[in-house]
Amino acid sequence: MKQLEVQIMGQSYLLGCPEGGETSLLEAVERVDTAMCKIRDAGKVKARDRIAVLAALNLAFELSDRATPVTTAAPRAASPVAHGNGADAVLGALIERVDTALGQDGQLI
Repeated sequence: MKQLEVQIMGQSYLLGCPEGGETSLLEAVERVDTAMCKIRDAGKVKARDRIAVLAALNLAFELSDRATPVTTAAPRAASPVAHGNGADAVLGALIERVDTALGQDGQLI
């Protein structure tokens, strides 16, 4: 297994990568970095772990939205952080849920 050093939100990570998977991994890193930087630059969330959780939620939402067949899909709301339609209220609710999940000490584990 090959290892690649990547940067996400200015932090270096050494990631394992199967042979031939470099392009896919680098594209995934770019999507994660872009999502996290967009949330950070909005200025509403400062903690790296909360930014990561919100970015993961947005990316998972986008993936699930793509996986839904177009012919039978019901209309879905826009991604809560990536778009401005009611984003402040949705973002506030997501931050509150993340805070609750993290508990008093702010740690995931």
